[in-house]
Amino acid sequence: MSGKDGDVAGRGRRDRLIKEEIHDPYMARSKPPEPTVCPGCSAVFSKGRWQWSPESAEGAHEMMCPACERIRDDMPAGILTLSGGFLGKHRDELLKLIRNKVEEEKANHPLKRLMGVEDGPDGELIVKFTDLHLPRGTGEAVERAYDGDLDIQYTKESNLVRVYWSRE
Repeated sequence: MSGKDGDVAGRGRRDRLIKEEIHDPYMARSKPPEPTVCPGCSAVFSKGRWQWSPESAEGAHEMMCPACERIRDDMPAGILTLSGGFLGKHRDELLKLIRNKVEEEKANHPLKRLMGVEDGPDGELIVKFTDLHLPRGTGEAVERAYDGDLDIQYTKESNLVRVYWSRE
């Protein structure tokens, strides 16, 4: 006997679509054995996270960390695009600020790295990162230092954040 909205004998609807959550393919489904060292950057997975370790990782398992995998595959987690007349006149200052912000974050978080800097087709500067949070923090640092307009767009489906900064 069917009830309202397709309810079959009071058991609830069975025709609803189940929306699958998108997972980041660069984050391991399970934790690697400890200790594990990345052959690309020498970060060590220890105490449940990737970290820089002053100790030797002799005898450790080897596995590429998610940041090195993203760099290898050229698959950024975030992109910061800078544009406008101000960029042309202050490019070196902006790049120095970006690099300083990245180094500050990378010192404590090995997975937060700069992948590369490219010139865009319309004179913009395109900066790619291995982490979802770093482009936002970097964009906010640029905005604090130089004003301008900041727009942050995150799409959960693609697991990518795009940050746009411009100043004329």
